[in-house]
Amino acid sequence: MVPPGKKPAGETSNSNKKCKRYFNEHWKEEFTWLEFDYERKLMFCIECRQALVKNKHGKAENAFTVGTDNFQRHALLRHVTSGAHRQALAVNREQLAFETRVHSHPELRSVIKVEVNPAKVAVLTTVYWMAKEEVPDEKCSSLLDFQKFNLCQALLASEHSEYYHPSSVREMQAAIAKVLHNEDRHRIKASPFVGLVVDETVDVLEHRNLAMFTTTVSPCNGQTSATFLGSFELPAGEASTVAGKVGEVMRSFGIPTMKITWLSADSASLVAERLSGVGTALTSLCPLLMEMHCLSHGSSLLLAESIVSIEYLQKYETTVDAVYRLYSSFRGESNGLQELRSVLDLCEIDLGSPKAIHWTSIFPAVEAIDSSWPTLVLLLESEAERSPVAHGLCEELKKFQFVAFTKILLDVLPIFQKLSRFFQIEDFDLSILKPIVSATATTLQAQKSTSGQNLQEFLNEMNEHPRDDREGESCLYYKGVELANCSKVHLKHFERLKESYLESVRGNLLDRFPSSVLEAISSFSAIFNPKCYPQSLEDIGSYGVSELNFLLQAYSRVVVSERALSDFPLFKRIVFSLSQLSFKDLCVKLVYSNSEMHELFPDFAILAAIALALPLGSVLAEKISRGRELLKRGRSCRTKDEGLSDLMKIAIDGPAINEFDFALAIEYYESMRESGFIVAQVK
Repeated sequence: MVPPGKKPAGETSNSNKKCKRYFNEHWKEEFTWLEFDYERKLMFCIECRQALVKNKHGKAENAFTVGTDNFQRHALLRHVTSGAHRQALAVNREQLAFETRVHSHPELRSVIKVEVNPAKVAVLTTVYWMAKEEVPDEKCSSLLDFQKFNLCQALLASEHSEYYHPSSVREMQAAIAKVLHNEDRHRIKASPFVGLVVDETVDVLEHRNLAMFTTTVSPCNGQTSATFLGSFELPAGEASTVAGKVGEVMRSFGIPTMKITWLSADSASLVAERLSGVGTALTSLCPLLMEMHCLSHGSSLLLAESIVSIEYLQKYETTVDAVYRLYSSFRGESNGLQELRSVLDLCEIDLGSPKAIHWTSIFPAVEAIDSSWPTLVLLLESEAERSPVAHGLCEELKKFQFVAFTKILLDVLPIFQKLSRFFQIEDFDLSILKPIVSATATTLQAQKSTSGQNLQEFLNEMNEHPRDDREGESCLYYKGVELANCSKVHLKHFERLKESYLESVRGNLLDRFPSSVLEAISSFSAIFNPKCYPQSLEDIGSYGVSELNFLLQAYSRVVVSERALSDFPLFKRIVFSLSQLSFKDLCVKLVYSNSEMHELFPDFAILAAIALALPLGSVLAEKISRGRELLKRGRSCRTKDEGLSDLMKIAIDGPAINEFDFALAIEYYESMRESGFIVAQVK
């Protein structure tokens, strides 16, 4: 007989079966979060289930989200003290506070899990998965049929309306993207400050697109997020066109101009052609803005577009391009030529693309030319009599200037490779940014007068031999090959080329990292990196005063200088005691709105939030790289980039399927269809 007030457990169980236990109704009074499904005979935690729907970064499913029949009080006690439950409570409190703030805007209401037609969910999950896995839209119909063949009950029921047809894939993607963009707006609104990344891409038809990303900071936990805002067509024009589009997108997402603190331009054209114009135009709108370009560049900070003024650079690239095209399909046994082919695969270089390839910024390509140079010369000489192209290439490769310039590139490119990798580190030490940029500039300056290692070794390895045909004159040999154009006039011309190239590269580097920005980042590191503090407590009295004054002046609009200076001595003593924390850890602790340090040091919390918004790290770099790949592939499949931004949004920022709210996406989609149109996206 079942005791009064208790319900018998179901036959299936994920608990110990040796002792049959029952649900006690009185537990609901003690544990207000407890819910009992009388039909399935399972217990659930309301808080955990709700948090999993609302928070795409929530914990993995636990027994109280999928249901448990472990009817024991100590199981409830274990759950209520678990980390997953505490995190769920925090997430729900945050969501409740947000709902209170936006109750007057129905479109921003909280995401509540509701029962929806399984068939509709099945179609939308298919569309979502296709976008995440980059499966072409036209495969939707066959995928749905395949799932029916595998007896997917939701699709076999066929209760979904005519709206849910494979021909409406792009409209469904738009609804899914709208859900994600609403989350973006919430995240941006909550973030104290925002970093902005603009990445311009140009296709073979000279169509320009502007991909935009933001970096935000959550005041609830101090964690940072990198978000893709979209890809937008860019009309032909100058910097004002780019700045105008950026401003338009900012207004669309409701980003206050006072929140924008950082700008990073992550493309060659923006950096080389429009850099100053974009920054100037945006600075007039965003008074706190600082520019630091190509922080998250995925390949090299040295871009050939930035130094096109050097005439020989174009000639060198034309020669290298011809060599790669001539021998990329060579099927001989030469290891040197095999190395050329492997470079194309390694660097994903498409020789069939009409877009120019800037070989002088691709280190593996230059390295392969250098190592295979003797083999290339011999092969070209053997083909010179029957091929004018081979003859011309052979003559060019044998010139002293070609070999010497290759050596310069071998000295310069690795420097920028190391600098680029520095920005890919997720939690790197900002204190070394200023020294490393300064050291790089100094190295480039030094190479103008004293040659780099590769160039010096080349000059030392050359052998001088007397000429047989001209008495008193000599010629230069390198690796058994006689070099051409080695007269004093040619050597002097090369010296001017070397100085001009190195000065252009150095100037480009300093333009990317203005001294004011380096000073700001160095100051942030001095204040917020415990590892930069003096080793002795007695030495921290005057430490960091000049750096703090710099930051207080730069951000005087958002901090109270007098209060910050008054708080600084105590702040330093506390930071000194937290020497085990990293720069990011300390900033997170300050930004977290419920922390004691946040309340004690409000001005330092503001400065820490600005520092965390810096557009840095591997996550952002990966998203930018993914965006470029998707844009490149998507343009070949879609006309006029129709719906491409929505597809990219899902692929880049979409969470795992089980973490996405398809109920809300279905609601948006049906609302759009009933209105007779899809809400236009920002162009």
